[in-house]
Amino acid sequence: MNKTMRILSVPTLALGALAMTAAPALADHASGSYSSTLGQLNGTTGSGSVTVDVTGTAAAVNLQVSGLAETFMDGPYPHVQHIHGKAAGECPTDGSSDANGDGIVSTTEGAPNYGEIVTTLGTSGATGPEEGLNLELAGMGGNYSIQRTIELSQDAQDAIAAGTAVVVVHGLDPATAGVSEEVFNSPSDLDPNLPLGATSPALCGPLVASQMGAMPVGGADTGAALEQNGSSVAMLALGGGLALAAAAGGVYVVRRRTAGTA
Repeated sequence: MNKTMRILSVPTLALGALAMTAAPALADHASGSYSSTLGQLNGTTGSGSVTVDVTGTAAAVNLQVSGLAETFMDGPYPHVQHIHGKAAGECPTDGSSDANGDGIVSTTEGAPNYGEIVTTLGTSGATGPEEGLNLELAGMGGNYSIQRTIELSQDAQDAIAAGTAVVVVHGLDPATAGVSEEVFNSPSDLDPNLPLGATSPALCGPLVASQMGAMPVGGADTGAALEQNGSSVAMLALGGGLALAAAAGGVYVVRRRTAGTA
């Protein structure tokens, strides 16, 4: 890659916990194997695949991602990813879903297609919607994998069983997004302290029932920690969108630069 991403004055991020409720009793009606090949959005040149094997209320997740934006601030780019649900169960399209015509399909512009977060697919720790932009749990760099077993919330199981569950990976590369730095760095639809490009969807794919009895082996190189997690997941009603809060002040500024240039 000739160009990399540089983000200056980076705040610590967390997804605000809005309208949290206690986790309900869980059903196991989604039991089975589900998978998706993740398609590209917003000029993304990367690729990904995911398998979710559900047994009762537990899900063995294997997410493989490659070719996404690699760096910011001379470190690995943090990519957050989630299972979305409660909507049409499909991915947006670059043209028709770009409601304001700025050249980027934002997270909220895609929400009528894929819906709200029902599970955060982090590298470790909690998996509730409130962890949706916790960068400490993000996949790092352009190539990574997440392999862990998590506990599914009722919302996640309902979405998977209904065929409306969609996996979305966020974080665009300014070198391939096809928009100016001004547009890429315009205030995010999720929080004005964040750049639009860094919070917008890059890869997307609906989860569909498959006959696979085991998760795929190998895939993208990873620096992500792998964890077996049995923590319960709280639900968060986001009303078809997301709400992000910066834990500290500051504004992202994203710039393209050629290799070897400060």
